[in-house]
Amino acid sequence: MHRYRSHTCGELRAADVDTDVRLSGWLHNRRDLGGILFIDLRDHHGLVQLVARPGTAANEALSHLTKETVVRVDGKVMSRGADNVNPELSTGEIEIEVTEVEVLGAAEQIPFTINADDGVNEERRLEYRFLDLRRERMHRNIMLRSAVISAIRQKMVAQGFNELATPILSATSPEGARDFLVPSRLHAGKFYALPQAPQQFKQLLMIAGFDRYFQIAPCFRDEDARADRSPGEFYQLDMEMSFVEQEDVFQVIEKVMTELFEEFGNGRHVTSPFPRIPFREAMLKYGSDKPDLRAKLELVDVSAVFADSGFKAFAGKHVRALAVPDTAGQSRKFFDGLGEYAVEQGAKGLAWVRVGEGGELAGPIAKFLTEEDVKALTEALGLVPGHAVFFGAGDFDEVSKIMGAVRVEAAKRAGHFEENVFRFCWIVDFPMFEKDEETGKIEFSHNPFSMPQGGLEALNTMDPLDILAWQYDIVCNGTELSSGAIRNHEPEVMYRAFEIAGYSNEDVEREFGGMLRAFKFGAPPHGGIAPGVDRIVMLLADEPNIRETIAFPLNGNAQDLLMGAPSEVDESRLKELHLSLRKPQPAKPAAK
Repeated sequence: MHRYRSHTCGELRAADVDTDVRLSGWLHNRRDLGGILFIDLRDHHGLVQLVARPGTAANEALSHLTKETVVRVDGKVMSRGADNVNPELSTGEIEIEVTEVEVLGAAEQIPFTINADDGVNEERRLEYRFLDLRRERMHRNIMLRSAVISAIRQKMVAQGFNELATPILSATSPEGARDFLVPSRLHAGKFYALPQAPQQFKQLLMIAGFDRYFQIAPCFRDEDARADRSPGEFYQLDMEMSFVEQEDVFQVIEKVMTELFEEFGNGRHVTSPFPRIPFREAMLKYGSDKPDLRAKLELVDVSAVFADSGFKAFAGKHVRALAVPDTAGQSRKFFDGLGEYAVEQGAKGLAWVRVGEGGELAGPIAKFLTEEDVKALTEALGLVPGHAVFFGAGDFDEVSKIMGAVRVEAAKRAGHFEENVFRFCWIVDFPMFEKDEETGKIEFSHNPFSMPQGGLEALNTMDPLDILAWQYDIVCNGTELSSGAIRNHEPEVMYRAFEIAGYSNEDVEREFGGMLRAFKFGAPPHGGIAPGVDRIVMLLADEPNIRETIAFPLNGNAQDLLMGAPSEVDESRLKELHLSLRKPQPAKPAAK
């Protein structure tokens, strides 16, 4: 028999009754019923129940061991009998009567419970992450992540893509976030940068003629944590294709995402094909460029209704309305609750009216609306009895943010929200440029390397603020999975686009010389995208926080509490790297 096990803890069944077996694993739980010990033994593959009879050496050994001790046990497979079957376990029809025990790894008293959720805080869990990962939910999430990545690779290869590696140590990047810098020992005073993304290298691979590239790529950005963003590092399905237009990229990614979410979504429906929603339409209808389409409500711009209105609170402002049907049975608590929610999002309040049986409007602001206002709102919103209408007024961005959140919350509270579904969409037609409100300067609105729609002619003849880019985002259930673009591969177009944003040719050549040089030696039209693996798994696992899908994440302050990173280094190491430190000075106490 094998030194440690003849079977795993998850594979024994009724057909194995009377078989002598050897198992190894962790003591998951222990119950003493009248001197008979029942032990749950756990390994990577599952859980099995052990039985140790009173007066046996096995009972004596197992009664004193702490939970999470690693043991090897020998024993015989016994039937539990029909009345004692545990249907929640794959091994629930059998148990192992233990004859011999060997301790393989003793465990100290554990700092939190493994076999149940004891509410321990995240900092403690991350400090003992190796224990936290023993929990069933965390183990399941990490195994889901492994299976998803394996499936992604298979699906990309099946579509003719080749997995190619790109450098980790490279030059600083213009991606927009802060780089993580690595000092050079051989080149004093110079630094490598960890890649924010393989953007330039994957484009260079297209120029080199590899046609279809992908990689499960590590990316490093020195940015703050959010629920859907891990600080420090993350992984993405990075891909690029040559001789393609926007729809070609969409077809590849839609196929991969649809198959992936159908395979691992536990029966949740995937809506396909993914709708294409222009950026400006998304902001107007949903108040967001990452709309949650599970909410079956849309915003409507009613600014024109109130442009010359006597209702001074709305006059001259951007006004968005949200009509919610079937609210006749809703109490005042429903309206007040949404008002409180809007205030939490930054609003000063939430104006509303409701439509009565005769089409009349009632509510806090109804008395301020003229007959013309009511008629115009009824036509614009398609109002019928039972509708409630919520209003937001202010500047465009502020109203979009607040009413976009209210739209989703109102849909959930009023029963217009679709559960158990993955609703994807593409956000397209992003503006190429925007104006800085403070300086009035024209700048890139998003990705400076996107191809402008209309190419060089558009750059030379159109108002920059009217130029759209061949740029797109993929969104699922209100979560942005990635941005992508058809790339600007023509040097003269690149020079002109940067000129509009205030960069000279010399600036462009200094910052992006490698890419420009490559473009001048025959670059194919190409484009790509890079959906985030961490966010994909977060959605599939139905986890609200991205750190629950990563084996060893940093905490919200970008610290590794398990390994103690970031850490100080000694003076000799700094000297070797030609570095000296300038630490922040402590604040001086205020004068009395």
